[in-house]
Parts: sequence; C-alpha cells; structure tokens
Amino acid sequence: MATQTLTRHEETAASENWQGRSSNENARSSAESGANGSFSDKLKGFRVEFGPSRKDILHFTSQLAVMIRAGISIQDALEGIGGQQENQKFKAVIQDLKTRIVEGNSFSQALAEHPDIFSNLYINMVAAAEASGSLSDMLQKLAEYLDEEAETRSQVKSAMVYPVIIAVMAVSVTVFLLCFVLPRFTAIFRGKEHLLPMPTIILMATSAFLRNWWYLLLPGIGGVFWGFYAFIHTTTGSLWWDKTKLVLPLIRTLCRSLYITRGLHTMGVLTRAGVPILNTLSITAHISGNILYKNMWLYVYEEVRQGKKVASALAQCKLMPSSVVQMIHSGEDSGNMAEVLRDISNFYGRELKATIKAVTSMIEPIMIVCMGCLVGFIAMSIILPIFKMSSLVSGK
Repeated sequence: MATQTLTRHEETAASENWQGRSSNENARSSAESGANGSFSDKLKGFRVEFGPSRKDILHFTSQLAVMIRAGISIQDALEGIGGQQENQKFKAVIQDLKTRIVEGNSFSQALAEHPDIFSNLYINMVAAAEASGSLSDMLQKLAEYLDEEAETRSQVKSAMVYPVIIAVMAVSVTVFLLCFVLPRFTAIFRGKEHLLPMPTIILMATSAFLRNWWYLLLPGIGGVFWGFYAFIHTTTGSLWWDKTKLVLPLIRTLCRSLYITRGLHTMGVLTRAGVPILNTLSITAHISGNILYKNMWLYVYEEVRQGKKVASALAQCKLMPSSVVQMIHSGEDSGNMAEVLRDISNFYGRELKATIKAVTSMIEPIMIVCMGCLVGFIAMSIILPIFKMSSLVSGK
C-alpha cells in the first residue's frame, strides 16, 4: 500500500510538473507571439518621413486663413488642421503651436520657435498682422506669396528639364558607341596604329578605358559631383558659385531676373503688410538666394539705418537696374512705395517668365548641335582611318 501511495504521489507530482511546464510554455509562446505581433505592427507602421514641404506650408496657410476668416478661433483652427495632417512631423509642429498659444504666447511667437519651418518673412508678416488686427487677410497674402514663389521655382526647374534630358542622351549614346560599336573596328586597326590619325587613337584609348576600368568611372564621377557640392557649400565656394551664375552667358540673365524679382516682390509684400523698413530690408537680404544680392541689401540696410533713402543707397549698387532705382525713388517721394514695388515686381515677374522661355528655346538647339557634333566626331574618327587604309591599298 505504501508503494502504491508513493507511486500515486509521484504520478500526481509528475502531472503537476507537466502542467506547470505546459503553462510556462504557453505563457512563453504567447509572450513571443505578442512580441512578434508588436514587432510586426511596428514594422507595418514604420515609415520614413521628412519635414513639411513648401506645399504643406502653403496648404496650412491657406486653410488657416479661410478658417480664421470664417470666425473660428486660432486654437480650434490649428486643432482641426493638425487632425487632418498626414505628415506626423508637421502634425507635431501644429500641435506645439496650439499648445504655445493656449499657454499665452502670440501666434508669431509660437511660429518663431520653429525657424527651420517658418521663415523670417512668414513670422514678421504674422506679427504685423497681429498688430493691425488683420490676420486672415495677411495669411491670404502669405499664401499668395508662397504660391507665386512655388510657381517661380517650378518654372526655373522645368526650364532645366529638357537640357538635362538631352545631356543624358548624349552621354548614353557616346558610351554605347565607345563600348559596343568602336571595339568591333579594333581588329581592323590592329597592327596599323601608326597609320591612325590622332582623334582615332584618343577615341580607342577612351574606349579601352571605359571597357576595362568602368567600375572606377562611376565612383570617380560621384566623387567629382560630391566634391563640387561640398565646395560650393563653403564660404569661398559659395561666393565663387554665386559670382559665376551672374556671368555665365545663358544663365546670367535668368539668375538676375530671378533675384531681382524675388527681392522686390518680398519688399512689396512686407511693405504692404506694415513691416518696418529696416526689418523688410533685413528679411529681403536673407531670402535673396545669392551672396552678392544679399550683401547689396545689407548695404542698403546700413545706409537706411543711418538716415538715407532706399533709392539713394541702391543707386550705389551695380546689381540693380537704374530704371528700378528711379521708380523706387519716385515711390519714396510720393509715399506710394508699396504700390510701386508691387508694380515693379509684377513687371519683373513677367520678364522672368519671358526670360525662362527664351533661355529654354536657346538651350534646346545648342544641346542638339553639341550632341550632333559629338556623334559626328566619333563617326568620323572611325571612318577616316578606313578611307586612309583603303587609299593605301588601292595605291599599291
């Protein structure tokens, strides 16, 4: 009986141990499945997001202007816009703006906490609107300004699309001819290198380099572009590049029109918004986009700070056309500076569009001619030696 009782106790203990192990394994498997589920959920929810784009800021400004004009408080407007925002980083910024306003800060003070998203122009125009009590109208003007800036950038970028496509096609055709067509003629020229003209020798050496060392070419080109990019982002390189853009034959007209239009348009918008002239000149200098024009506006800022007029200071600068200086002078004398700047910026905006169209129409045939000359040079470098050897054979 004792043996049976002991056996029964052992079976009970074994059963309890098995149940304990089973429960532990179930708990472990459920924990692992939970961990795997949370990891998969995180993986599904993972996405790479950048900061708000210019288009996001434009939509935010337009929506905010409409909602404030409709009588909605700025806190409720920000909450509504933030709830519809898909960009999580921008959504967090909008929520921070609302929080700061609830804490007692003004809208312009809240915007100033995010200088990497909202420019000085944006912040100063909002501050001027808060002082005058016309926030909805000012936001609408800001939206129009951002829209015009986006259109100008789009026009400049679209003007460069066709030349880039032609350049890529020219490089592709050249590489194809050198790597796949020219090697077929190498057997014909083998042993007769002394009869080949210099262009053919150079072309054959280039072909051999591309076929044998192509894996060094792409890193080399990438290194050149990276070095150029790093150079133009240094102080010396940035100054050199900004000077170069103003002296290149085709680009200089486009760049000058762009910088003048941007500066005068910004001045006109800020002046109509009631921003003080010194703040207007400082903001205009920092959004000019070119170091030379930035220095010009900063020089005007210093002159005006000492009591001189804007037109007299601009007259000392060679970057601004004399006709523009005369019109600004008349605007200062008549007290219609904002209207004059608006008319000038509209005029140069139309001239910028015409310049973009003219530059594009000039670049297209130039690129086609360059591509034709390149392909023709390769073809003649291949054909000329054949004609030369044929004449030698017939002469024998």
